[in-house]
Amino acid sequence: MNAHGQPHRPVGIVMIEDDEGHARLIEKNIRRAGINNPIRHFTDGGTALRHLFEDVDGPAKNGPALVLLDLNLPDMSGTDILTRIKAEDSPLRRAPVVVLTTTDDKVEIQRCYDLGCNVYITKPVNYESFAQAIRQLGLFLSVIQVPEVE
Repeated sequence: MNAHGQPHRPVGIVMIEDDEGHARLIEKNIRRAGINNPIRHFTDGGTALRHLFEDVDGPAKNGPALVLLDLNLPDMSGTDILTRIKAEDSPLRRAPVVVLTTTDDKVEIQRCYDLGCNVYITKPVNYESFAQAIRQLGLFLSVIQVPEVE
C-alpha cells in the first residue's frame, strides 16, 4: 500500500535521451507494445537529475520509476547519472535503469552493470532491430514490479 492506500501505482518512465528521433522511436515502440505508463522525456542530464531527485512529482518524492538512460548526453555522461541513481544513499537506488546507447564497447557495458544498471540495450543503426529491442523492453515493462521508494 502506498500513502494513498492504493495497492499498486503505475510505474512512471523517465527517458533521458537527447536525440529526438530516438526518443520518438522509443516512445512509439513502448506504446506499440501496449505499455501505457506515463513517460517523461528529458534531453539533458541536469534537468533529468533535478526531476528525479528534487521535483515534487519526481520519483524520489513520488514513487516508483523506470529510467531509460542514454549514455551520450550534451551536458554530462549517462554513467554519472547512473552513479547518482544507484548511490548507496540514493532514494532511487532500487529503481531499474535501462541503458540505451549506441556504444557497444565491452568495457563500457561492463562498467554500466558494475554501476548497477539492470539492462543494457545497444541502439543499432538498423531501426528495425532497435524497434525489436524496444518491443522486448515493452514486454519487460508490462511484467516488471518496481519497489516503492523508501
